[in-house]
Amino acid sequence: MKLCSIEGAMKILLLTPDLPYPSESGAAIRNIGLIRGLARARRRVTLLSFTEQTVDAETNPLYQLCERVESVGLPRRGIGRRLAMLLLSGRADIESRLASRAFDRKLGDLLGAHEFDLVQFSGIELGHYLPSIRAKARSAKIIYDALNAEAELQRLVAQVERRDRRRLPAAIYSTIQSRRLARYEGAICRKVDAVLAVSDEDRRLLERYGGAPIHVLPNGVAAADYAPPAESTRAPAQLVFSGKMDYRPNVDAVEWFNAAVFPRIRQRYPEASLLIAGRNPQERIQALASDSRITVTGWVDSIQPYLHKASIYIVPLRMGSGTRLKILQAMAARCAVVSTSVGAAGLKDEARAALCIADGAEAFAEAVSALLADEERRRELGARAERVAKEYYDWSALTPRLLRVYAEMGLG
Repeated sequence: MKLCSIEGAMKILLLTPDLPYPSESGAAIRNIGLIRGLARARRRVTLLSFTEQTVDAETNPLYQLCERVESVGLPRRGIGRRLAMLLLSGRADIESRLASRAFDRKLGDLLGAHEFDLVQFSGIELGHYLPSIRAKARSAKIIYDALNAEAELQRLVAQVERRDRRRLPAAIYSTIQSRRLARYEGAICRKVDAVLAVSDEDRRLLERYGGAPIHVLPNGVAAADYAPPAESTRAPAQLVFSGKMDYRPNVDAVEWFNAAVFPRIRQRYPEASLLIAGRNPQERIQALASDSRITVTGWVDSIQPYLHKASIYIVPLRMGSGTRLKILQAMAARCAVVSTSVGAAGLKDEARAALCIADGAEAFAEAVSALLADEERRRELGARAERVAKEYYDWSALTPRLLRVYAEMGLG
């Protein structure tokens, strides 16, 4: 029997930018946690997602967790169309990133055939479908799950890119996009019934639009899934970073760390190595593997084995918003973590106290080197991080917060 097949239970249509399982992105990790929590709470979830892969209903747990699962292929956009939008339309590039007639038809079919209490969409790209939702689901409440404060994210990207003359075109692009995103993001916040923000910082940024009520629902993990096996041992001087390696903040983080921080560490610890795990590594990231001390894995079936081997998990981010799921995964895996302030943004004070936070190349290198010299300190930080992840960021703690949001909206 499906967990959500309960007569009279609240019916939710969840729209996601990618299929939440396998969980290959931050959005997917957040959404599989949401779905599992709602299933345990006996809510009836219908899922509509984009996917690039063939889905096996027999082995994919989404088909047991959800009442119904629908998916369509990702749309393709040519460079000409993107340039025309950038130069001629005045619209944000992200507005049409997931524009798909197939998705719109499937959405219309679902809204026409079923009466949902709530339509919840994940990420700003799916705001493209807000007019269709409003027109076809007049009685349903609508929630925008804001994975980032996108306008601010692009502003920070532009700020960093301007420091390097070679990245001036990217800086100009992000500056333009930030302004356009502020208009688009504000319009979405004013047209929905509620907004979910992943941190207090993002909530404050989104509140400036004067839109719907904003509730903080942090990113979370199933902490038990990341606990190291009793027999696992950490590789000596192994530094690990993970994430989608075609995502600009991640690419910038790795390139900055390799150029400005890693040489300082290797002066004191020549044996130190760096492992970069994550799908779609750009060519210049793959090229780093020409250094025998750097491994670039590409896509991995599971991030846990790499976290369990890490001496230190690094988060050298210089741009971004929201809260980083990569940090929560590392904390739950009992890793000692060194992060920039940007990387640790949005976390509770208790979580920040379980990390080493350092900004600038010299300070970051010193923090990593000091931890490499102190195994007991690494174990202490890892144990504290695991406790915080379980107490504050496990979905068993976060799902009740989401249900309270629904209750405040008059939904059971």
